[in-house]
Amino acid sequence: MSVHTSLDRSDPSAAVRRPVSIHDLAAAKARGERFVMVTAYDASSAALLDEVGVPVLLVGDSLGMVVLGYDSTVPVTLEEMLHHTRAVARGARDALVVGDLPFGSYQEGPTQALSAAVRMLKEGGASAVKLEGGGPMVATTERLVTAGIPVMGHVGLTPQSVHQFGGFKVQGRDPAAAERIVEDAIALAEAGAFAVVLEAVPAAIGATVTAAIDVPTIGIGAGPHTDAQVLVWHDLLGLTSGRLPRFVKAYADLRAEISGAIKTFQSEVADGEYPGPEHTY
Repeated sequence: MSVHTSLDRSDPSAAVRRPVSIHDLAAAKARGERFVMVTAYDASSAALLDEVGVPVLLVGDSLGMVVLGYDSTVPVTLEEMLHHTRAVARGARDALVVGDLPFGSYQEGPTQALSAAVRMLKEGGASAVKLEGGGPMVATTERLVTAGIPVMGHVGLTPQSVHQFGGFKVQGRDPAAAERIVEDAIALAEAGAFAVVLEAVPAAIGATVTAAIDVPTIGIGAGPHTDAQVLVWHDLLGLTSGRLPRFVKAYADLRAEISGAIKTFQSEVADGEYPGPEHTY
C-alpha cells in the first residue's frame, strides 16, 4: 500500500489517491514502508513530483543556495520562503507540503515561531513546518503542536547553524555528540513532531533514532536505516555543478541534457533552421 493510497469508502475494493496527511506517514512507518521526500521550489516541479506520487514536498530554505544564489541558507527571509511555498502549494494536489522556517524567524522562542508558522500555513499554503535543532526547539515544537501546527524536526547537521559548526560537516562522530543528537530527536518526537530529519550523521545514529522513536525519521546522509530519504531536487536530477556531498546520488544528468538542448537551439537559429514552416503561422 502506498503512502498516497487509501480505500475509497464508496467502494471497499478500490484504492484511490487522496491528499497525504501526517497520519499516513506514521502508518507507513508502522508498516515498515519506506518513502521519499523531495525539495520543491516552484509550481511546475511540485506538480511533476506530485504526479509521480512523491508523498512529501519540502520547500526547503536550501532554495537560498540552489535558487537564489546565496552562499548558505542563513540569508533566506520568511518572505522569500512564503513566496516559494505558495508556488509549491499551488502546484501540488496530493502531496504533503512542508515549509521550512528560515533562520531568524523562530530562534527568539515559541511566540516568534508561532507567528512565523501561522503565516506559513495561512499565507504560504503549507500543511506543516520544519524547524532546525533540538534543545530549546523542543519547547518551541511543543508550543506549535499545541496550537495545531504539524512540526517536522531536524537534527544533526542543521545548515542554519553553519557558522557555529564551522562549515557543512558531519555531526555526531564522537560519543557525546552522538548521544546529544539521539536525545534531541527523542525529545522532539515526544514534544509532538510528526517526523524528524537526520542530516549528515553516522549510519549508526540513523538506525538508533529510527528504532527509538515512533514517528518517521527522514535521512539525508544518515545511512540506510531511516524510514525515509530526502534529496534536493537539483541534486538528484544532476542539475548541480561542482563537488557534491557524499550522500548525494544523481539519478539523471539533466545539466548536460539542458546544455545540449540550448546549444542546439542556438545553432538552429544561427543557421536559419528554426523556426521552420511547421513552427510558423
